[in-house]
Amino acid sequence: MDLGYINARVRGMHSRLLGPKAFDALMIQQDIPSLVSELEKTPYRDEIQEASVLYPGLKGIETALRLNLVHTCQKILSLVEGSDAEQLVRIILARWDVHNIKTVMRGKHLHVSPEEIEECLIPAGSLGEPLLVELIKQPDVRGVVDLLATWDVPFARPLTQYFDEYASARELSILEYALDRFHYENSLALLKAGKSDHEVMRTLLMQEIDSLNLKNAIRMNRDRVDPETAEKYFLPGGEHITPEKFLALVKAGTIDEIVGNVEGTPYYFLAPLIPEAMRTGTFSVLEKELDEYLTRKGTGVFRSDPLGGAVVIGYLWAKQNEIINIRIIARCKDARIPDAELEKELRHV
Repeated sequence: MDLGYINARVRGMHSRLLGPKAFDALMIQQDIPSLVSELEKTPYRDEIQEASVLYPGLKGIETALRLNLVHTCQKILSLVEGSDAEQLVRIILARWDVHNIKTVMRGKHLHVSPEEIEECLIPAGSLGEPLLVELIKQPDVRGVVDLLATWDVPFARPLTQYFDEYASARELSILEYALDRFHYENSLALLKAGKSDHEVMRTLLMQEIDSLNLKNAIRMNRDRVDPETAEKYFLPGGEHITPEKFLALVKAGTIDEIVGNVEGTPYYFLAPLIPEAMRTGTFSVLEKELDEYLTRKGTGVFRSDPLGGAVVIGYLWAKQNEIINIRIIARCKDARIPDAELEKELRHV
C-alpha cells in the first residue's frame, strides 16, 4: 500500500489526540466519576462506556485505556500490512510482547493471582489475548517458558537458554535481561542500512538501550553490585553508553564520579538530578526524565519525511504517551493527590 495514503490516515488519527485544553479539562475534574464523564467526551468514549459496564472507578478507566491502545495498534497494523512500514510497526509492537511475557513471569515468580496479572497485560503485540490467557494458566515460570517454546515463539529462545541459571539463582532479572537483549538484538538486525526510515528506528532503539543501561548502572552503583556481575547485565547496541562507560558508572566511588561519566553524552541533563537520587535512593525522577527524553525523540519523528514510515512511528509514540498521561491523571484523582503534584507527574513532551 502507498505510504502517502497510510500517512494521510495516520495524520488524521494524530489530529484526534488530546490537546492541552482537553488535558486541562481532565485535570480539573475532582473525582473518578467526573473524570469518566469527561473522558466520554473524547475519542476514548466507546472504550470508557464498554469498560464502565464491567468495572467501576479507576479499574474501568485503566481497562478502557488498555482496550483503546490495543484497538489503535491493531488498526495501525492493518493499515501498514504489506507496506514498507510494516516491519517498523512490528518492531515497535514487539515491546508489548516483551512487557507481557515479563509481566506473566513476574506474576508467577511472586505468586500473584491470575486476575492481577491479567490486569497488567496489554495484548497489542503478536501474542493476542487468548495466548496470554493460556500463559497465565501456567503453574510457574517454567510452565510459561515451556509453553512459549511449544508455540515456537521466538522469545522462548533466550528464556530457554537461561532458564537453568534462573532456576539455580532464583533471580528473575536473569530471564528479563535475556529477553531484553534478544528483543533489541533481533530488532536491530531486522533494520537495513541506508534506508532512512530504518535509520530513524535504529537511532530510537539505540537511545532506548542507552537509557536502560544508564538506569541499571546507576542502580547497581547504589547497590554496590560487583562489577563482574554487573557486566553480565550490559545491553549491547547502544550509542553512547559503551561497555567501558557502563562499568565506569558501576565502579564510581563518588556521586561526582557518576556525574562525570555522564558528561559528554546526550544524557548530561541528568547531572543535577543524580546527587539527590543517589542520596535518597529514589530513582523515579531520573527515570521520568529519561522517559520524557525518549518520548520527545520518538514523537519528534512524526514531523519527518511525509512519505516515509517514520510518521507512523511518531504517532505510536505520541499515542502511548497520551495514554500514560491519562492513566497518571486517573491514579492521582483516585488517590486525591493535589493538582500541583499531579502536574509534576505528567510527561511533558
